[in-house]
Amino acid sequence: MDKFVIRGGNRLKGQVAIDGAKNAALPIMAAALLAEGPCDISRVPALADITAMSDLLGELGASVEHADGRMRIEVRDESNSHAQYERVRKMRASICVLGPLLAKRGQARVSMPGGCAIGARPVDLHLRGLRALGAQIELDNGDIVAKARRLRGTSLFLGGPFGSTVLGTANVMSAATLAEGRTVIESAACEPEIEDLADFLNAMGAKIRGAGTPRVTIDGVEKLAGCPHEVIPDRIEAGTFMVAAALTNGEVTLTNARLDHLMAVVDKLREIGVNVEPSAGGAVVSSARRLEPTDVTTQPYPGFPTDLQAQLMTLLCLADGNSVITEKIFPDRFMHVAELLRMGADIRKEGPTAIVTGVRRLIGAPVMASDLRASAALVLAGLVARGTTEILRVYHIDRGYERIEQRLNALGADIQRVSE
Repeated sequence: MDKFVIRGGNRLKGQVAIDGAKNAALPIMAAALLAEGPCDISRVPALADITAMSDLLGELGASVEHADGRMRIEVRDESNSHAQYERVRKMRASICVLGPLLAKRGQARVSMPGGCAIGARPVDLHLRGLRALGAQIELDNGDIVAKARRLRGTSLFLGGPFGSTVLGTANVMSAATLAEGRTVIESAACEPEIEDLADFLNAMGAKIRGAGTPRVTIDGVEKLAGCPHEVIPDRIEAGTFMVAAALTNGEVTLTNARLDHLMAVVDKLREIGVNVEPSAGGAVVSSARRLEPTDVTTQPYPGFPTDLQAQLMTLLCLADGNSVITEKIFPDRFMHVAELLRMGADIRKEGPTAIVTGVRRLIGAPVMASDLRASAALVLAGLVARGTTEILRVYHIDRGYERIEQRLNALGADIQRVSE
């Protein structure tokens, strides 16, 4: 098991290219199960989650080739529709195969998914949406068992207690492409990743309108064909590098970054005192020496993303005053707080809210990553901390950031990956 050893205090300066979005690539890979013929997908990052999905698709009868950011997926055997626990337990995005399997093969057996320990994430909205399309669904020995000779279009509502469901929208939208008639999804997720999935499905021959808005309309078709597609840039990775530049008083140019996908983040960073200037195909990010405190609440897109909450908290640990962070998507997503406290942060957690009082400096310490985005927050803290920081369980960060230590080192950081 690897760990990171980080010697903090270096100013980051230079240019970094943002990879394709993991959270877009995974549902797109699952949706390739719908196609007749090969799908050629570009800008697919080399991540542990991508490998896990590739392995899962392989067990479901697809050939998957992935090299240098390019991936070819072609279904060659549709006899197996069982996504087993050993594969699915590694990440929650595995649930995205449920809708495509059901729509294309008429049946699916998918183990309840796993992933990061950031709180309960029930799949009831996925099942509600598929039942509305006519699927018969039951739970059997930890598996979701779904059957339908052919799905039928309908109007359905996908809102939940914490807003719309991104993966639920992906599942239902994918399934509805082969349903008979028209499907209207109300309270659909508006994330750019959903819009990217719809673009991919439409290139395959689907008829989807309204993706990226709360109402998505899908007219079912008889079949879908393989197609080429390029994955959108990863807005969460871009936001993480923005915070890295701000923390270190650096100046970092991001290429292949879409600021229109990061408006809430850019607005909050500018309020804190971070300079974000658009450039050709990206942005230049730098910061003032004095960071202002702020209040932020995570919300569904286009609000501030929960996947950048931990990173922003690290930045606010060095702001001049008190900040308040309220988590509305996953109220228990504060496992990074205890580790930041070990590094000298001043944070008080009260239910779904964290009150962050800025300190003059963070101190290097041994810390342990609990989930993907918490890992990123601890790496950011290590970049600016005085002394040496050791981060255990970095396999979490490998799920969502390709070679992050090499890319940060190219900007001037001092990070070493060590095998324990």
